[in-house]
Amino acid sequence: MKRVRCPKCDNFITFDETKYTEGQSLVFQCPDCGKQFGIRIGVSKLRARQKEENPDEYANENGYGSIVVIENVFHYKQVIPLKMGDNVIGRYQKGNPINTPIETVDPSVDNTHCVINVSRDKKGNLKYVLRDGPSNTGTFVDNEILGDRERRVIYDGSLFTIGATTIILRGATEE
Repeated sequence: MKRVRCPKCDNFITFDETKYTEGQSLVFQCPDCGKQFGIRIGVSKLRARQKEENPDEYANENGYGSIVVIENVFHYKQVIPLKMGDNVIGRYQKGNPINTPIETVDPSVDNTHCVINVSRDKKGNLKYVLRDGPSNTGTFVDNEILGDRERRVIYDGSLFTIGATTIILRGATEE
């Protein structure tokens, strides 16, 4: 069973997603406020478009690790692959030049919120360094806000928060 939230009154509507196929569009009417809204089952237009535009970057999605955007009041879980160099994280908006967009309507996530730099240390292991964008609402690691010029090394399983959205770093599994 899946739940969707009415965008007008925040009432939850539960439905059985197994009755529908991936990519199918559904329209709901909220029983509380009467608002009609639609969703699409299991398909991210943005992720598909990114794979078409940059097939080499997404060929091995686990190559440099990924971030897992936790389901919150604004959106469902997303897994976004990282690449070497700067991964600029922010809210997806057409024309926004970021390379790691999050699909969200969370107003507290800036268009350019934070950056994860993926590099190799002296031993050749992957190293992840997080810094704020700078953003309007800040970037939090372990409930501590990052300063304007502060950089924080994060590891596999590290939690950080941008706006009202929580993200988990999943480091690459190196052999």
